Amino acid sequence: MIPTITARNWQEAMDRFYQEGWTDGLPVVPPTKELVDEMLLYVQRDPDQVVAIVPPRWAVATVRDIAINAVMAGCKPQYLPVVIAGVEAACDEQFNLNGIQATTHVVSPLMIVNGPIRNEVGINSGCNVFGQGFRANATIGRALRLVLMNIGGGIPGETDQSTFGHPGKFTYCIAENEEDSPWEPYHVEHGFDRSQSTVTVIGGEAPHSVSNHISNDPYGVCRSIADTMATMGNNNTFVMGEILVVIGPEHAATISKGGWSKEDVRYYLYQNARNNIEKLRFNGRYGRTWNKNWPKWIDRENPEELVPVVPHPENIHILFAGGPAGRFSIVVPGWGRMGGKAVTKLIK
Repeated sequence: MIPTITARNWQEAMDRFYQEGWTDGLPVVPPTKELVDEMLLYVQRDPDQVVAIVPPRWAVATVRDIAINAVMAGCKPQYLPVVIAGVEAACDEQFNLNGIQATTHVVSPLMIVNGPIRNEVGINSGCNVFGQGFRANATIGRALRLVLMNIGGGIPGETDQSTFGHPGKFTYCIAENEEDSPWEPYHVEHGFDRSQSTVTVIGGEAPHSVSNHISNDPYGVCRSIADTMATMGNNNTFVMGEILVVIGPEHAATISKGGWSKEDVRYYLYQNARNNIEKLRFNGRYGRTWNKNWPKWIDRENPEELVPVVPHPENIHILFAGGPAGRFSIVVPGWGRMGGKAVTKLIK
């Protein structure tokens, strides 16, 4: 049962929303019946259709429930299909949203949008792609977070036990720049047609910058990316999992001019984003408890054995995005083997 409240003015409504815990800490748009009904016009689905069961509360999320949270987040009505697909992806069991909602780690779902809808609704894939200034990015990502809180019960200090969190837990949504990429788009790589639009959700830390303004060949640029991927302290280093690499335009130009395909990049990163066991154990201070999670081929008794940050090359997800100026790329470490596995859903 969706509660209905009355308020004399906007401020009184906001106070009630804060009191009930129905906000992420920022003001929300009061979801009046008129605004919600307008939002629902943009999907050809029964408003009472169940889209997902959202953990850790394991509560039902209907199309209407998601529309309410999208209104609250400030979404335009045409954003709703993207938000719904994002909820479907996040609630897929292989993503392990229950774990992500409750972990002490910083991980947050990151939404990646591909296909024509990116341009139709104005999702930024260029300059400041992870930053402020774009309504679609800001509100679509925020709508997913409000669903996770208001329906799923991911409340900080209660079910959400993240030690630190990160700013992406307010909103975390980007698009891929398919038009300028030297490689095929992410969703095409995963079996979809260019004419289709998709949302991919992957569990991620905050973006880690990769700066290389010197190298003029693929090896140098990719070596910097690999070193950033293998930074000591992130979960991938010890328990593996999945990881996202967003290659900026200047770095991508250097790599593609050197004749490297996306698969070449992925394989190089897999082979070189590694640490030896002696470094991982730090003279015994890290112990041996992590070893049980590594592939069997790793020689755990050899201090020089190199341990990759992912189990397989396909666990490295590669996108093309970012502004045209600046020789930067981005690494987004994951939560590790425990969850946050990338899930892609078709936007309907």
